Amino acid sequence: MKNVQDYIRTIVDFPHEGIMFRDVTTLFADARGFRVAIDQMLHPYAGLQIDKVVGLEARGFILGGAIAHQLSVGFVPIRKKGKLPGTTISQDYKLEYGEAIVEIHDDAIQPGEKILVVDDLLATGGTAEAGIKLIERLGGEIISCAFIIDLPDLGGRHRLEALGMDVHALCAFDGL
Repeated sequence: MKNVQDYIRTIVDFPHEGIMFRDVTTLFADARGFRVAIDQMLHPYAGLQIDKVVGLEARGFILGGAIAHQLSVGFVPIRKKGKLPGTTISQDYKLEYGEAIVEIHDDAIQPGEKILVVDDLLATGGTAEAGIKLIERLGGEIISCAFIIDLPDLGGRHRLEALGMDVHALCAFDGL
């Protein structure tokens, strides 16, 4: 039987030379693989109160929507600057290939709501940290951060754990 890691392909030198891009679209395209990933991502949270799932742009939307559906809770996107139509708050951050700004609607999370943060990949942790800061500014209480892939050599898990976050990943790949 295949595990989640078996469904993920590696694309060499994308988006830059020397990068081993871990592509989850092959996982998403396989009905069984996608189902296994969602079920495994949900497993650590059985019995916990979660009010909303927050997905980080863009593949976190796919995972977060499926997880929110399974939990029967709301889904909130954190998007790149300028993509949300309502009033937003923003957070700048550095990522492995440069700098960016992410935003969330200023009314998307109510103080005290229990939040699960979801994305496909944890690399340096910059995007996730920016998302965490936005959620905390709105008063959300982050229960955990869930990922399909951890790239431990880039230090994202340590970065998030240093912020007091609980972090789960289904698999890890060495290197960049």
